[in-house]
Amino acid sequence: LDDTNVELIASLKPDLVLVAVSSRVSERLRALGIAVIALEPSSYRDVQRVLGIVGQVLGVADSQRVWRRIEAGVAAAAASVPPAARGMKVYYEVAAGLYAAGASSFMGETLARLGAGNIIPADLGPFPKINPEYVVKANPALIMIGSRNAEGLGTRPGWDRIDAVRHGRICVFTPEQGDILARPGPRMAEAAQIMARCLRDKAAS
Repeated sequence: LDDTNVELIASLKPDLVLVAVSSRVSERLRALGIAVIALEPSSYRDVQRVLGIVGQVLGVADSQRVWRRIEAGVAAAAASVPPAARGMKVYYEVAAGLYAAGASSFMGETLARLGAGNIIPADLGPFPKINPEYVVKANPALIMIGSRNAEGLGTRPGWDRIDAVRHGRICVFTPEQGDILARPGPRMAEAAQIMARCLRDKAAS
């Protein structure tokens, strides 16, 4: 966090501080003689790599057991998705201002593993800002969105023509669910289960 109290961290005399690559406090911590490792996983492969790094630093003999648990959980979630939901075109809005989860994001990777389609192609980047008309033209069958951004979804210009809106196939995630879904790490299997439940429920509607 950019408002981190660096002096307080230093007073705790940590052996190591883990920060995001985007954090601006790394150099200040290092200047105080504190060991810092910057990590920022953005894909399934990154998560596996980061788990290995953290495990090595902490001296954990088999850190990849966490990764195997993630993979098993995602596979179980995928197996629970019915044939009717496979290939369903999804629009996943991750933030206000129409920022979407693209196919190259870890959220997009999860959707692909569950057998769903994604209206946002990989070449637009992991979390691109989308024109509202783009979504209308793509006509997703299912919309995933957090509760903070869902208000007024159906009143957006032209969105009443989208299949997902017309048929009520909209999954509104709670803030707690959104927190799980938005963080690439040990809870990715739980995130896959949340998405799979959405696909199961809406495929039947």
